[in-house]
Amino acid sequence: MRVYHFSEQAYYPAWNEHSGTLRVTFPNRKCDPRVAADLLHRYYDEWQLCDELGLDIMLNEHHQTATCMSSSVVIGLGIVARATKRSRILVLGYPIGHRPDPLRAAEELSTIDVISRGRLDMGFIKGIPYEIAASNRNPTELMDRFWEAHDFIIKAMTTHDEDFNWDGEFFQYRHVNVWPRVWQEPHPPIWSTTGSSTQARVLGERGYVMATLGTGYGTRRIYDAYRKSYMAKHGRAPGADRFAYLGLVAVSHDREEARRRGHLIAGYLRTSPIVALPFRNPPGYVPPEDNARMLRGETPPRTYTKDGRVISMQFASVDELVDSGVLFCGTPDEVYAQIVDFCGHCGGMGNLLMMGQGGELTHEQTVDNLALFSREVLPRLQAWQQPDAEAAAVAA
Repeated sequence: MRVYHFSEQAYYPAWNEHSGTLRVTFPNRKCDPRVAADLLHRYYDEWQLCDELGLDIMLNEHHQTATCMSSSVVIGLGIVARATKRSRILVLGYPIGHRPDPLRAAEELSTIDVISRGRLDMGFIKGIPYEIAASNRNPTELMDRFWEAHDFIIKAMTTHDEDFNWDGEFFQYRHVNVWPRVWQEPHPPIWSTTGSSTQARVLGERGYVMATLGTGYGTRRIYDAYRKSYMAKHGRAPGADRFAYLGLVAVSHDREEARRRGHLIAGYLRTSPIVALPFRNPPGYVPPEDNARMLRGETPPRTYTKDGRVISMQFASVDELVDSGVLFCGTPDEVYAQIVDFCGHCGGMGNLLMMGQGGELTHEQTVDNLALFSREVLPRLQAWQQPDAEAAAVAA
């Protein structure tokens, strides 16, 4: 198993100053750039520590929000690519359907792959509904833009002997010739995210690494949709390395300290949904069947425990988050057992996206959290035998 450390790079000092929204219309007057600088330097120090601890690194981007200051993830990628030596660097994500210029995206990612000497994992994502207002996109066209941008970026990264032109529905280019070309051949590994069985089937056909975020013990349904699609397309079962899951992690030899850390990290879950009503679900952003699932309460911010209880991640206790597999919390032995149990329930999962810092967790607590995990949990996860892929595929 690979473990990627993730932080939303939040500006948490302003979280209690909102009037019903932390996104889109939350005034940036609430942001002190000096405090923001200190926080950003601190987050990059923690990622640099991951390189020393044997952890991989995950970055993302969001826009116009106090929950995430990374509004241009390529800046963070460039810093981390130069400041680290060993860690894989996952961008999850890169919202290519929102971007106006996929040629620039191909150039940026190719350059990052070269700077890192081939350590980039490319996570192309649709983006959350709150991004629609910031990017001024038509939500009904977003997935069509996404896949055209995807196809263009892959062609731009894999064409080396002559330039080409592109006449698409959304993008038109002449003389495409990306310099420098990517380090990894034919291109860096592709990842994407979903909480939908429909999109899981699409990703399974393509064989991309699929990540789910906060889907708890409802994750098996999504993984099984991927497995069926992958088997039908490729004639074999997908390995555990095709599956990733984002979970919060709080570990300490002192159980009460672990719970305190878990409570602080879960500030990410409590603040992310705080957004004004007009921006929550733009018409056309999700398919009708997924809207129906949302109305039935089957999607985040709600999730499920192993015994089928519905949990609201925004208001859940530490115990409820542990029961739902959203938070792995406790001593090193307890955290290891919780992760192994969750992976077994899912039929195998080869990539843990570990939110080892969130909300008001201090730098000192984060350093101890990461160091203890890497010393006493990570080696055991790397040695653990994943469930049999063929058996999981047959069960699906």
